[in-house]
Amino acid sequence: MSEKQRCPWVSSDPLYIEYHDYEWGIPQHDDQKLFEAVILDGFQAGLSWLTILRKRENFRKAFDNFDAKKIINYDETKVAELMQDAGIIRNKSKILAAIGNAKAYLEVQKEFGSFDKYIWQFTGHKTIKNKPKSIKDYKALSPESDAMSKDMKKRGFKFCGTTICYAFMQATGMVNDHSENCWAKNN
Repeated sequence: MSEKQRCPWVSSDPLYIEYHDYEWGIPQHDDQKLFEAVILDGFQAGLSWLTILRKRENFRKAFDNFDAKKIINYDETKVAELMQDAGIIRNKSKILAAIGNAKAYLEVQKEFGSFDKYIWQFTGHKTIKNKPKSIKDYKALSPESDAMSKDMKKRGFKFCGTTICYAFMQATGMVNDHSENCWAKNN
């Protein structure tokens, strides 16, 4: 049996392989999971995704399983507690942004009926399918991620620049950037 061919960015780390094979690029429409992706992508800014992936379970515990209604009530004591948690990224700006993003997320849900309806509008409610041939063909942003970033910032979201938005789009299947020779490209 031959080894599955994967996208060129995937390392040999089993956690990364599992993420690539069963999450990355697969359309996600669950509000809770989309919100988790917003928060984790914000914490990724300036770091590798593998760093975040290795800490994801710790983030889930530390941030009440990404329950926005709980996160909006985090106070200085909770922020101080999070700053002491070695299991997550201890960056006060990112922690405060997560709290603010929870508020913005709940407002979007109220306005659109779901976060899913809001966020998927940036790709016309369908997956954009690219087929990069090599690592140099991968994009870091797009007109869609530019529009998403601009609108999210207007709504009070933080750590949502166009590159972070594009990574979010890839992670949640709004964009399918599996390489043309990757076994997962047709997920």
